[in-house]
Amino acid sequence: MPHLRQLCSTALLLTGLIPFAWADALCVVDDKDRQVCLDQPAQRIAALSPGATELVYAAGAGDQVVAVVAYSDYPPKARQITSVGSHTRVDMETLVALQPDLVIGWVTGNPAEQTERLEELGLPIFYLEPRTFEDVSTAIERMAHLAGTDTHGQAVAEDFRQGIDTLRQRYQDSSPISVFYQVWKEPLMTVNGDHLIHQVIELCGGENVFADLPRLIPRIDVESVLTANPEAIMAGGMGEENKEWLTDWTHYSSLQATQQSNLFFIPPSLIQRPTPRMLAGAQLFCEKLEIARARR
Repeated sequence: MPHLRQLCSTALLLTGLIPFAWADALCVVDDKDRQVCLDQPAQRIAALSPGATELVYAAGAGDQVVAVVAYSDYPPKARQITSVGSHTRVDMETLVALQPDLVIGWVTGNPAEQTERLEELGLPIFYLEPRTFEDVSTAIERMAHLAGTDTHGQAVAEDFRQGIDTLRQRYQDSSPISVFYQVWKEPLMTVNGDHLIHQVIELCGGENVFADLPRLIPRIDVESVLTANPEAIMAGGMGEENKEWLTDWTHYSSLQATQQSNLFFIPPSLIQRPTPRMLAGAQLFCEKLEIARARR
């Protein structure tokens, strides 16, 4: 198994018996700072989060995907792939039976006991959790390398880099505008300054009113939002067109965002998944903030 070969090669490297570990393999470093190596390009990939599924397809390896989890709905052909549960509880028996030669895991999203068990079974796991725009690009490039689709992956990654840079230049001199981004309704949740969505807010010239909170996705209450009094409220929702969360804020007439009708919906899959589609989500986000600025 690749997992066993990696251990043996590392041991030989440490004892000085070979100059480089596994020189003929495909190796990358994942988002847990682990080196992941394969003997040959992955042919049977299991993606354990919807974002991971999108990234694999973006890397040009969609035809190699044999397992996904719930809500892996993009691209549409991903819906035809065998589902092995959800990102919070994987059907281990079904997954193992599909004999993947590469598993794409989510650092903080998949149950540790399950991913550790997969590692014990010798399945190579590439963990990802992009925290910056550049992380999105490198995730695509690293997965493309493991899948043998480097040329495609590098092109997609570079397009994303250039798109983000174009937005950065366009909005870098925009007047600041305070923003509350709503991740969830019950419990009410947002993002802090370490989250990738925070970087979208900054990219568009916004100021995240909850940037200083300690948790990545903190729970807050309505009173906190009223106290912060943002100029704009951005919300996703459970569906791609469900805007009911924004209706709740219309009942708080003291909010600047409500007074100025700056209650905006962003389809969650465009902003809450760290994939190339985040560029489209960022473009929409920036456009909404421009509307808010014009209403001052």
